[in-house]
Amino acid sequence: MHAEVQNLFIRIHLLHHSHEAKLTVNDMQPFLEDRGYRVGEREIKQELEYLVQENMLTSSSDEYIITGTGIQELKAIRKRLSLLCGEVVPGSSKSVSQRKSYKEPSVVG
Repeated sequence: MHAEVQNLFIRIHLLHHSHEAKLTVNDMQPFLEDRGYRVGEREIKQELEYLVQENMLTSSSDEYIITGTGIQELKAIRKRLSLLCGEVVPGSSKSVSQRKSYKEPSVVG
């Protein structure tokens, strides 16, 4: 998997798990490795700090906690992932009519 794509997936994992409990790098490294990510402590720390910088997590000592902004982002991610899985995952429960009813927001540029 390309590094940029992997980093996005890792951030989603971090947001999801921070919504359930406080996170530490040491807790997340074996979890991510068990799921096939090839990642070290430094990379996990960078992704956690990125989420702090984006105001999605706060840090206290070595622990990371989700913020209100992070919760809202996680909700939006879950909606998009549900739609995406319906399109790209074989055997997904999403019907064609549900996928066709989604309209991408227009971009003002």
